[in-house]
Amino acid sequence: MASVSFRDIYKAYGKVKVIHGIGFDITDGEFVVLVGPSGCGKSTLLRMLAGLEEITGGEISIDGKVVNDLDSKDRDIAMVFQSYALYPHMTVRENMGFSLKLRKADAKTIGQRVADAARILNLDQLLERYPRELSGGQRQRVAMGRAIVRDPKVFLFDEPLSNLDAKLRVAMRAEIKALHQRLKTTTVYVTHDQIEAMTMADRIVVMHDGIIEQIGTPLELFDRPGNLFVAQFIGSPAMNVFSGVVRSGQVEGLGAQWPLPPGMAGEGQAVSYGVRPTDLRLAASGIPGRVIIVEPTGAETELLVEVGGQQMVVVIHGRTQAQPGDPVHLEFDVAKSHVFDAASGLRLG
Repeated sequence: MASVSFRDIYKAYGKVKVIHGIGFDITDGEFVVLVGPSGCGKSTLLRMLAGLEEITGGEISIDGKVVNDLDSKDRDIAMVFQSYALYPHMTVRENMGFSLKLRKADAKTIGQRVADAARILNLDQLLERYPRELSGGQRQRVAMGRAIVRDPKVFLFDEPLSNLDAKLRVAMRAEIKALHQRLKTTTVYVTHDQIEAMTMADRIVVMHDGIIEQIGTPLELFDRPGNLFVAQFIGSPAMNVFSGVVRSGQVEGLGAQWPLPPGMAGEGQAVSYGVRPTDLRLAASGIPGRVIIVEPTGAETELLVEVGGQQMVVVIHGRTQAQPGDPVHLEFDVAKSHVFDAASGLRLG
């Protein structure tokens, strides 16, 4: 296990800059997820940590040692790719032990480590099969097993679940998290799926356009997003946000008066006001709206409600009698509101 440090990291391809001075630390044994939209630089940052991309500026350290000029094979890391990257002509056993064979490990050591990894990942019965005989989830477990047998200081995962179907992704999320809890190996995981980030991470690093927007635990980012980008990126369904102006201690927006926590913003200030779909509820009075769509999902019902010309999502636990076209009123706890400066996008209060 090892700590990882990024210090003022820059990356450019010619004149095109893609990483802009990123710096943060990952503690020994921590599971950190880099998340953000496509093109934000998260995979590039991971590949620089792995030694697969050159660093334009700054320093990357593993266990206190600067690794900028070290080859990938000398960094004591193991990477699991989106594409599995298995050798088709090798059995599962041979794939998992190949890196140890390259290191000239003896047959007994290779056999023992492969057997241990196979037991952890429930691959015991598949060791003599070839990749073409495996399902997507089994191939991904083999790729993880190949990483485990190396006993690295750091695990790197680059969108490993994106090729799997929805049900299998959920199962593999749990497997990877359980694996980390068992091995306690420092892990850096890249995904564009914020649900993966929320359910798996000790801490999340939210990236956008080559910079870090916010770092925190999943619940810190959900409850107190530091800016408008994080607020709308973290959480599913996404936070409802609209523009308004502070008047007499409330926010005027969408033709209604929205409650404002005391001292949050000054009179006349332009703000972006947000409420999460799960914090809204139907009531006898409150913010008026009209139901557009009702989507029952079983345990919950998702409503699309038009308020002042803008569509807002409302998630209700259980069932509702509301039908498309029905007038409704929305209410919520003012403490659950999120207010951001309209110009900078930064959180207020």
